[in-house]
Amino acid sequence: MRKIRQITCIAWECFRKWHKNPQIIMCFLLAFVFCFLLSDKVMQFAQEHDTYLQGLEAFIWTFGDPQSVLAISILLLLLFSGMPDLSNEVPYFMVRTDRKVWIGGQILYLVSATFFFVIFILVSTVLLSAGRAYTANLWSDTAAILGYSGIGEEIAVPSFVKVMELTDPVHCTVHIFLLVTGYAMTMAGLILFLNLCKNNGGMIGGVIYSGYGILLNPDIVAEWFGIPLEQIRFANILSGWISPLNHATYYMHSFGYDNLPKLWQSYLFFGVAGILLFAASFIKIKNYPFQFTGTANGG
Repeated sequence: MRKIRQITCIAWECFRKWHKNPQIIMCFLLAFVFCFLLSDKVMQFAQEHDTYLQGLEAFIWTFGDPQSVLAISILLLLLFSGMPDLSNEVPYFMVRTDRKVWIGGQILYLVSATFFFVIFILVSTVLLSAGRAYTANLWSDTAAILGYSGIGEEIAVPSFVKVMELTDPVHCTVHIFLLVTGYAMTMAGLILFLNLCKNNGGMIGGVIYSGYGILLNPDIVAEWFGIPLEQIRFANILSGWISPLNHATYYMHSFGYDNLPKLWQSYLFFGVAGILLFAASFIKIKNYPFQFTGTANGG
């Protein structure tokens, strides 16, 4: 119980610095701006056609798209670039506890901050669409027009018929929230581990992780493996399995009639990847050479 309190105190100390950290403030401001820009297409369409949205649809149609997930997750590089926290309080924590407890506090902070960040995105999209939204758990006329007419594809809004036919807005939102959180959590774990291995290694690893998702676009996969256009479905399935970004994309999952990953398999993928990265951080911290600002030697 004592160690749990210590881990919580270390995580809280990281959160306590948010109010005076311009980097954190900028990260959340950019996230809100991204939410506005990415959801604006849906809102403009609803206004032009004098239709309304279900309150969660702006989030669903915005972050059901891999490019939107990627754009927001890149902000995690700004949010977590300084992890692990090596501020002036760390020597005090290291005297009162041990390395494992300290890294446990860092991990608790990463997990909590990631959830808070995704919740902030969800709330932002709901607030931005509140003027033309209702609360009933039913798909809107806006979603129906975007999906069944094909207009959604033309204006790059991922309103898919199979999503609307097989689920409802609330359940769809829960799955998208968990998938985006899983993707963000994996990136956060990667940033922490690589920063423990090498200064700024997390930034490099985060960029590579994001670039990997971009490169595994079905069209690029088809070109790499020489898959003809009439067989692009196989490239779509292949990229769905091997790309973390596609695992985080709701419509890139099997709904009973294709060979894409099932939702539980993507949750398992992100869960295992996150646990392995955090476990690697626990191992790495044993030999981590602490270097604090204002000190001449590492500790």
